[in-house]
Amino acid sequence: MRILVTGGAGYVGGTVAGLLASQGHKPMVLDNLNHGRRELVPADVDFVEADLADITAIETVFKRAKQQGEPFDAVLHFAALIEAGESMVRPEIYFRNNTASTLALFEAILAEGPRRLVFSSTAAVYGEPESVPIQENARLKPTNVYGESKLLVEQMLAWFHRIHGLRSASLRYFNVAGAPEGRHGVTRGEAHEPESHLIPLILDVALGRRQSIRIYGNDYPTADGTCIRDYIHVSDLADAHLLALQALESEAAGQERLIFNLGNGKGFSVLEVIESARRVTGHAIPAEVHPRRPGDPAVLVASSEKAIRELHWKPRYTQLDDIVRTAWLWHQKRYSA
Repeated sequence: MRILVTGGAGYVGGTVAGLLASQGHKPMVLDNLNHGRRELVPADVDFVEADLADITAIETVFKRAKQQGEPFDAVLHFAALIEAGESMVRPEIYFRNNTASTLALFEAILAEGPRRLVFSSTAAVYGEPESVPIQENARLKPTNVYGESKLLVEQMLAWFHRIHGLRSASLRYFNVAGAPEGRHGVTRGEAHEPESHLIPLILDVALGRRQSIRIYGNDYPTADGTCIRDYIHVSDLADAHLLALQALESEAAGQERLIFNLGNGKGFSVLEVIESARRVTGHAIPAEVHPRRPGDPAVLVASSEKAIRELHWKPRYTQLDDIVRTAWLWHQKRYSA
């Protein structure tokens, strides 16, 4: 299949584009490179630098593909800003980039593109969970602008399906981690500027790039007092995107929107992640306890039973040490170069 991958110069999008290419598909990556990196685009994958807000540019990409006799069969949409904390300081850029620009993409799809789309959503659409593990039919009440910006897109997809027949799958995932392993070793991993995600921050301590890791609160109602979160390996996540794309080809997918949670299913505490990194890296990794951060729920864990049952998804990296091991390989490679 010929597939347009928006945000494919990022951590998750680049991993999925690489998987598509390895399985014989023909992905094209579209990214404005504001946060993505050109080197994360697989070498054998076509690349277009453009912004989703530019409807004319996006329509031109679809038109050119048709003119060349290779129209797109589907779109995988990853392009977005992802920092929840930043979204509460600068909400306007999140609604512009995550919501308004996605609307521009949808308009271009209706004008010139395919009628199948897999959307990179988030567990942030749930907000404070009423129960865990979280089911797909749980209440949707985001507690930050990032989650709200993604939920608005899901709501648009519901109407576009009802009115225009746009088939879509929304994948709500939790904390993505690790690095994909292949015949060339690990070629991409998780890194943000500034860094805010737990596993890269911990590994920065192991590498000597930070003095210690901060633990925000050790008095939560959990076994060790620290927050519990759900971690999913980026390769398992990539597999799920391809399975969702296949599911959209079925006749049943034309009758309803597909929505799936993607996570490990059991969750790990902050202390458990730190201990895992200590085992994997062999470093002490000093930790400091700080006060809780406002709005941090004690436990966020997904139920992925629906994806396992309906998509026949089979996560390969179910052990935390395996997830951290691959991330550590990539971090050493990146910062020793």
